[in-house]
Amino acid sequence: MRHALVTGGNGFIGQHVVRLLRDRGERVRVFDLHPGDGTDSAVDFRQGDIADAEAVERAMAGITHVYHLAANPNLWAPDAGTFERVNLGGTLNVLSAARQHRPHRIVYTSTESILAGLRGADADMIDEGIALRVSDMPGPYCRSKFLAEQAALDAAGNGLPVVVVNPTLPVGPGDRLLTPPSRMLIDFLNGRTPAYLETAFNMIDVRDAAMGHLLAAEHGRIGRRYILGGENLTMTQLLALLGQLTGRPMPKRRVPYWLALAYSAAEEFVADRITGKPPRAPLTGVRLARQTMHFDNSRALSELGLKPRPLRHSLADAIAWFENQGLLKGRANSGTAAGAEARAGE
Repeated sequence: MRHALVTGGNGFIGQHVVRLLRDRGERVRVFDLHPGDGTDSAVDFRQGDIADAEAVERAMAGITHVYHLAANPNLWAPDAGTFERVNLGGTLNVLSAARQHRPHRIVYTSTESILAGLRGADADMIDEGIALRVSDMPGPYCRSKFLAEQAALDAAGNGLPVVVVNPTLPVGPGDRLLTPPSRMLIDFLNGRTPAYLETAFNMIDVRDAAMGHLLAAEHGRIGRRYILGGENLTMTQLLALLGQLTGRPMPKRRVPYWLALAYSAAEEFVADRITGKPPRAPLTGVRLARQTMHFDNSRALSELGLKPRPLRHSLADAIAWFENQGLLKGRANSGTAAGAEARAGE
């Protein structure tokens, strides 16, 4: 019987990976820094820090499949060194433990942002073949994830059965820790963002991103990347969708890049030196926003069998979850009702 280890199994994508594995009847062990809310009693939960090599090694004992999602997903931290310690150091710990315990398959969760970097792609669409350098990465988060992915690919080249997945921006229900995409949506829906920076990106339903991990374990080729992407769109298009689903007014004014960059630099300076609180517009995010981050997901569709659902449905479910959690101000259940009408009309 398969026995899966999910590091970061109480995170946004991780909790959905765990649910899918349990639905398939697999034994699941979760290794996470924080206990989850309402964790399945059948799940073997091990509390620990991914940067603790001995704890990681103990958690991998008896495991047949590893899904390594544990990371700091934020674009800013009070101590920038935490990105290298957690994202790179934690991945090195997982790979080291895997060399000892020899699981059948390891799925490493990377990110789409390291495929864009500061210089982006020559083409309108980014695919898995792009080759960037660590010097192309716009900040400590991206640098740590870039180096971690390189370590995973190197390990695959040296005999470990590693497959890499690069999810794009995940959206949907259940983001208890509020990752950057969810915080962005909540800010728009609550009217806290009077203007926006135009940018191009890709979003995928968190449940489809989770399924992509299982498909990668089943069908992915060792040493290969797979972009787990959904729909490509612009910020203007996203705001139009949010307005349609909720009836809430969305910002109409666009901020020029130079002004967004200057504001972000000032805000991050204050966060670093004075408040210690996360800036609303981290420099890494603003620098990434300058790139066209539209992604080609054809490899995941053809080789893995990934079938992303319409983004409209994902946003409706996310809005309904935000409302149920009391994260949206006023106009209760507007997102739930609009989401139901959107589904009925398709």
